[in-house]
Amino acid sequence: MMKSAREQKTVESPATTPASTGKLPSHITRAAWAIALAAMAPLLDTTMVNISINQLGIDFQAPLDSIQWVVTGYALALAAAVPLAGWLMNKVSGKKLLMIAELAFVLTSVLAGCAWSESSLLVFRVFQGLSAGIIIPLMTTLLVRTAGKESLGRLMAVVGTPMIIGPILGPVVGGVIVEYSSWRWIFFINVVFGAIGLWRVQVALPADKPIDSGARMDWIGILLLAAIAVSSIYGLTGAAVHASFVNARTIVFVGLALAGLVAYVFYDRMRRDATVMPLKMFRVRSFTAASIGLFLAGLATNGPMLLLPLFFQNVRAYSVVLAGLALLPMGVGMLAARPTIGKMIDKIGAKQVVLVSLAISLAGSLPLIWITSATPYWLLALILFVRGIGIGGITMPLMSDAYMGMAPAQVASASVATRMIQNLGGAFGSGVLATVVAMSVRTHVGADVGALTTAYQLGFLVACIVLVLLAIPAFFLTDKATEVRELS
Repeated sequence: MMKSAREQKTVESPATTPASTGKLPSHITRAAWAIALAAMAPLLDTTMVNISINQLGIDFQAPLDSIQWVVTGYALALAAAVPLAGWLMNKVSGKKLLMIAELAFVLTSVLAGCAWSESSLLVFRVFQGLSAGIIIPLMTTLLVRTAGKESLGRLMAVVGTPMIIGPILGPVVGGVIVEYSSWRWIFFINVVFGAIGLWRVQVALPADKPIDSGARMDWIGILLLAAIAVSSIYGLTGAAVHASFVNARTIVFVGLALAGLVAYVFYDRMRRDATVMPLKMFRVRSFTAASIGLFLAGLATNGPMLLLPLFFQNVRAYSVVLAGLALLPMGVGMLAARPTIGKMIDKIGAKQVVLVSLAISLAGSLPLIWITSATPYWLLALILFVRGIGIGGITMPLMSDAYMGMAPAQVASASVATRMIQNLGGAFGSGVLATVVAMSVRTHVGADVGALTTAYQLGFLVACIVLVLLAIPAFFLTDKATEVRELS
């Protein structure tokens, strides 16, 4: 974003700017870790429950398409709660809201673990999703308010940790629980993570005031955004179910989502941006670029995260636990890159970090197009490690840059927008790649290992193409080094 003349006179070199060098204050780091721990339970829960679907169907004597609603209902409730979180973040103290939402998640987890039927479990999962839909966007809002924009990159590295650990460790932990204990402990274990998160938030997060305690409930805006998110996600999951984008469920619900989007645009203009998610935020170049990038990143990163464990199970005949363990090198790569990436975002801006990360991601993703059941695992582990390093440097700088041009009063709205876009991008990515694989398998007579391998390779190819496309919005992100050179 361009700076005013007064701001330009005070810009320092990235190498000497205090915010980009030196150690972060300990109280800010403690607050960031408290926020990250509070988000650990919702992010682990999602992947653990996915692993337990087959066992849930057996215990409740329910068909797969029926018990699958335990996952779908949670995802839809989470998406619907995000717009409501935007108003709550203005109305209620951030610390208080986080503790209430965390406590609600813990209590509904206990209820889900005690579920006596498929229907009762679905109801409790919906309430779990509603509380998670408040916790996750609240993470970023609290981080920006606690740390400020200049240190956001490094602290995003902290808060981003559960976002990495959840998808990587979730299937392993869930698989072990299902195999050696009861699926009920997948929900009961949330009590441990939730209690730790509540304790750390109470101790480490400073008290804060509501952004705008007089904010009025924008029911129309909230309902429109919730309808857009729910319709989109439900419609896209239909594509994977029917192995085609041309089916009644996808066409009808994606069409409803588009109609809702048009209605929201007109509503926002009529209210002159006085809505739960003002569209004027998209006039900021870095915010728009980051939003487009987050959507594409959902397809390029979330999609393969769905395909990789399926590849290990269906092509290489790994158990659920082994498939989860096989993905650990990618998680190690993501974690290893995290601290360096956070520092570089604060020092040189998001543009260069994303472009370099995309190049590394491609180096670790292109080989997936040729992997087979005979590929040595040590080579797969190396490929996944390299891919993890690259993937770890894409979402975090995009999220950080989305807040660079935002006024303090816009932070909650920006959190709503970025979280909705991430949710839609993730759903779109999972839906598209799952549909591509299913369509490829259908073209072959008999789903033998060769046909499955070809299908997964095609899915990885699509993900690589999207990684290349992601470079386009990356060129419009913040480049601190270039700004300083232009002003010197």
